[in-house]
Amino acid sequence: MFSFLRELQENNNKDWMDEHRSEYHEVRDWYISWLNELDAELEKVDPDYHSTTGKRAINRINNNLLYHPNKPVYKDHFGAGLDLSNHGKQGDFYIHLGTNGCFIAGGFYKPKKEVLDSIRDAIDYNGKELKKIIDKKSFKDTFGELIDDGDSLKTSPKGYSNNHEHIDLLNRKTFAVQHEITQREVMREDFKSKCVEIYKEMLPFRKYLNKAVTV
Repeated sequence: MFSFLRELQENNNKDWMDEHRSEYHEVRDWYISWLNELDAELEKVDPDYHSTTGKRAINRINNNLLYHPNKPVYKDHFGAGLDLSNHGKQGDFYIHLGTNGCFIAGGFYKPKKEVLDSIRDAIDYNGKELKKIIDKKSFKDTFGELIDDGDSLKTSPKGYSNNHEHIDLLNRKTFAVQHEITQREVMREDFKSKCVEIYKEMLPFRKYLNKAVTV
């Protein structure tokens, strides 16, 4: 996988991809098969898990040049989102395997206003529960802090006081976490088991958010 991605980044054009299309499909098919196996394992540990085939989970390797014309033709990674619901408001469990970094993430990254409003409503109602989840030692050891791209509000959101008990959370625009992994870890035989353990550690956090946006 990684050797193919490295070659692709050195020859990021359609002509090269067309010449190596069979190799691309070989790598992609392997990843889809691996995702199908992980999907089956996640179903065993979470009764509310939404089964997601590898073919549905995997993202396109082409960049969207219509909206990002300055990006390369092809991405430098294979990405996949599991535990996808049909209503589109589920924070997925995302696996990113690339030449410039690998990680496992989940939650809502810069969600739409209606989703963000629902999360803020939940925090206003019971932010203590979310604090308890993200302050848990094993959670912090796995993910550290919530992802912060520096885009949090400087003042309280409309309808909330600056003195709110959970203003630090209410001001956020992203509610997601990330666990960095190495290429060596990805290639180990126990990588699937590692993904399952990370999924279980992330689960209370994702359940809180998914309940907030679907109830």
